[in-house]
Amino acid sequence: MTIPPPLGLLAELTHRCPLRCPYCSNPLELARLAAELDTATWLRIFREAAELGVLQLHLSGGEPALRRDLPELIRGAAAAGLYTNLITSAVTLDAARVTALAEAGLDHVQISFQDADPSSADRIGGYAGGHAKKLIAAAAIRVAGLPLTLNAVVHRQNLERLPEMIELALALGARRMEVAHVQYYGWALANRDALLPTRAQLDAATATVDAARARLKGQLTIDYVVPDYHAARPKACMGGWARSVMVIAPSGRALPCHAAESLPGFDFPNARIQSLQDIWTNSEAFNRYRGTAWMTGPCAGCPNAEIDFGGCRCQAFALTGNASNTDPACALSPHHALLADALETATQPHFTYREPGRAPGG
Repeated sequence: MTIPPPLGLLAELTHRCPLRCPYCSNPLELARLAAELDTATWLRIFREAAELGVLQLHLSGGEPALRRDLPELIRGAAAAGLYTNLITSAVTLDAARVTALAEAGLDHVQISFQDADPSSADRIGGYAGGHAKKLIAAAAIRVAGLPLTLNAVVHRQNLERLPEMIELALALGARRMEVAHVQYYGWALANRDALLPTRAQLDAATATVDAARARLKGQLTIDYVVPDYHAARPKACMGGWARSVMVIAPSGRALPCHAAESLPGFDFPNARIQSLQDIWTNSEAFNRYRGTAWMTGPCAGCPNAEIDFGGCRCQAFALTGNASNTDPACALSPHHALLADALETATQPHFTYREPGRAPGG
């Protein structure tokens, strides 16, 4: 089987972050500062990514701006010919820092917002004054001439203010917006009862997005990611296992998706000691669920098998205990009722916040 190169590389530069978001996509066990890859190793990885055929480099975390060497990393990625996108909470960015990143060759910035209401945003992020700092950073990004995407992570406790979040994106000069319903792995799974939206909330949000897309066509592009818990068919998570994106964790561990570290029974390779080409092409971990040959019923032979690729392996494991099972988001899964059961019990108003060194319930 010919394996096309990944389109994107998601470089998780650090798990450190000033925010404590209860839906954080980082694993429950966060990498410490001492375990992070050094500058030279990241630069070598970026060169290998370009040689492999990667076009887009997404610099993420944690909070990637906590890396003091971020301008040097961007400069090296740009020299390798990669399009660089900074995915940031922006609470540590000021005008001088933004100017330095732009001068280093940064191509695009994506800022996450927890809400349009400052007090609610700060409560959700677990960081007092964070919303105000994001607004300052967004203004600096606009002055620097960098394209801006606003990422609105939506859930039960902020969906009613989605219209205000769309207006916020316009006010900040964003040309693109992601309205991303929380996906339930790791910290988000631990907070599922506080985050899952009702069906009425979801329908209202979908109507809001549809109306805004029509009204703002040519002015603001809106991407919309719906929650699996109200679905009858799964999404092709990350475009399918190891099909379009490679993730490098702060420790150098190479993953087919950002949540894969939660899966037991995998010996994920490490980019400290292996080339990206070898990892992408030959790694057993990357090949295990690639394509459709691994599938059993009801996925095997399904006309959607090469559309959704069986859905999400991490969600299948989180909900059923077996990563090889059909994603319960599929109505054909024998475990589909687990989603309906979760919706019925989603009434918890309080969060368990992301905390370094402590897993939820610990």
